[in-house]
Amino acid sequence: MAKHPISDAAATFGERVRARRNELGKSQEGLASESGVHWTFLGQVERGQRNLSLHNILRIAEVLGVDPADLVRGLKAPSEG
Repeated sequence: MAKHPISDAAATFGERVRARRNELGKSQEGLASESGVHWTFLGQVERGQRNLSLHNILRIAEVLGVDPADLVRGLKAPSEG
């Protein structure tokens, strides 16, 4: 059974990461290795199933060659309950 994204924000963030990774022609494994995260973690990020720390956002953005703000711009925190 497929897991669903933890929030709309996480799903959108993951879509942005995947789109930029694909633009660069990088594999998940390559981006993960360069970012210092495990490839399964990165897959969960791209599917919106992980809540990243600031440090991981910064690492991934650096390897993608984007301002971290571009990955989070316009995202809203999920509402409680």
